[in-house]
Amino acid sequence: MDAGRTSSPPRLGRQDCLLPLKLPIPARIPLLYVILGVLLAISVLPMYFYSAQIENMNRERLKTNEMLLQNTVTRSLADDISQHQEALHMMLANLSSSIQVMMLANPSGSDLSAQKLLTPELRAMLENFVSSSNDIAYATLLNADAKGVSAGRIEPDAFLQRELERAYQAAREGRVYSGQPLMVGSGKSAHTVMLVSSPIMYDKRFLGMIGSVVDMDYLIRRLQQVSLTGLMPYVVDSQGRLVAAATPQYATGQDMSHFEIVRSFVDEGSKAQLAATREFTVRYGQDTTEMLGTYSPVTSLDWAVVVQKPRKEAYSGIIEMQRTGRLLAWLAVFVSVGLSIFSARRITSPLQVLAQSSQAIARGDFSQRVHLKTRTEIGELATTFNTMAEELEQFVEDLKRAADENKALFMGSIQMLAGAVDEKDPYTRGHSDRVTKYSLMIAQDMGLDPGFLEILRVSAQLHDVGKIGIEDRILKKPGALTPEEFEIMKTHTIKGANLLRPVPQLHEMLPGIELHHEALNGRGYPYGLKGDEIPLLARVIAVGDTFDALTTNRPYQRAQDPVEAIRIIQNLSGQRLDPRAVAALLAVFQRGEIRIQRQLTQTIPLDPAAPAPATLQPVDLLTVEITRS
Repeated sequence: MDAGRTSSPPRLGRQDCLLPLKLPIPARIPLLYVILGVLLAISVLPMYFYSAQIENMNRERLKTNEMLLQNTVTRSLADDISQHQEALHMMLANLSSSIQVMMLANPSGSDLSAQKLLTPELRAMLENFVSSSNDIAYATLLNADAKGVSAGRIEPDAFLQRELERAYQAAREGRVYSGQPLMVGSGKSAHTVMLVSSPIMYDKRFLGMIGSVVDMDYLIRRLQQVSLTGLMPYVVDSQGRLVAAATPQYATGQDMSHFEIVRSFVDEGSKAQLAATREFTVRYGQDTTEMLGTYSPVTSLDWAVVVQKPRKEAYSGIIEMQRTGRLLAWLAVFVSVGLSIFSARRITSPLQVLAQSSQAIARGDFSQRVHLKTRTEIGELATTFNTMAEELEQFVEDLKRAADENKALFMGSIQMLAGAVDEKDPYTRGHSDRVTKYSLMIAQDMGLDPGFLEILRVSAQLHDVGKIGIEDRILKKPGALTPEEFEIMKTHTIKGANLLRPVPQLHEMLPGIELHHEALNGRGYPYGLKGDEIPLLARVIAVGDTFDALTTNRPYQRAQDPVEAIRIIQNLSGQRLDPRAVAALLAVFQRGEIRIQRQLTQTIPLDPAAPAPATLQPVDLLTVEITRS
């Protein structure tokens, strides 16, 4: 877009220079005023006013109907969520009452002691609670000492455990608790869940807490039903983060406030009590889409149900009406022209000349000029046409130059972004440039087409862009990562793909960014793909990435000799790495096209406080492949 703006001033300047020129204008001879007057009188003008009147009458009505439909859908979904939440709280209250009754009937006292928690009756009660609804994935009962018993089909992870701690603290204060939506599991077994808890009180004394983990699949199924109507439905919390959506296009917890309809709800905050409808614009790169959206708040949870739809689809009735009106108008015009065709015969010849010249320009021949000897408006049009052809010829040259500048700017931006990622990680400086170079050499030796090479160049340059989202304490740690830190580090592939996914122009590059750590034997990440499930783009980058990881110093290993690195990569051929790509790397290396300058710096010890070891031993090969490369 910037390149387009830079090319505009010269074009305007040339037009300004042309305006003062005195063009020879012949004396005007009017063309069949009577014919044109009849055509306008019986076709164009009546049809235009008729279409305008019909459009004005129906536009607001159709618009109101669409808004009412969206309002009804969101309100219905919001009511469903509220009712589901109320039903769950009622179930928790009933379970709490049952536990209190059981304790009162027990002669040993009314406290939830550790011994009582282990009674078969209490466990059976909790298991019956979980099995009473398909939406309850897990339930736990904790006493005043935070000891308890649980039942369910999932095991709480670290994030869910923190939610349980917050819920327990709220229960001690006598409050019910509705947690944030969380994603548990991975891949196809991933589920969005939410923790809801209620305190157990007796005579204003805190006895314990009942917590239940609700599977949000019921909400996702409801949203998917709504999406069949052409609407895009989803649910957000008070901060604009995604709770659930009909499609996996957006992830739970993702910030959706870039949509203006979501931002309106967030700005309203606790004031948002009624549904609201907005017209807004969504930008995808340089493309924009006009949208119509509505949100309805779920006050009990500080959520909002949002639906949106492209205005082009929402107002399709108006567009169809406009199309029909214009079709009728053109039909009337053609009928009128048919009645007057004999009178207009004399103007067809110069029009044919203009048409042939226009076709030549359409084919790219901007040197074509029109030469007509006539004193009618057609002659004036021919003169204007010639002037326009000259301007178009220059304008096309400007566009070509601007396109070349835009491409250079795009590649420069890609390289700067990759450089910024490499600068953030002190141990992989220059890594993206080297991986790009190696990957292109491999692809060229494999005989892949130029279009693939262009995609590969950008994808390899940005393959580690997701490290922008990795915390510095992990990325810059001067030593080996713990298993927990390594799991976080592995998310850089998905983070990178999610970061660039909103840019349509980069969609073809995403497989190389997201899947370059997958292995042929299925032991890679993030999805554990096998064999041909891994795109060729990712397989080529994986070989270049592994070679650079082996031949550069890292905090956990010393750089391998290039020959030894090639040997190691050959051992991985067919297991983790693509055999064709490995063979291509070997061919390139044997031709001497890869030259590696030996690094003189000593690898940083694993423990910064400890003295550097006398010698550094290479780490396990699997570690070399999947760590910070």
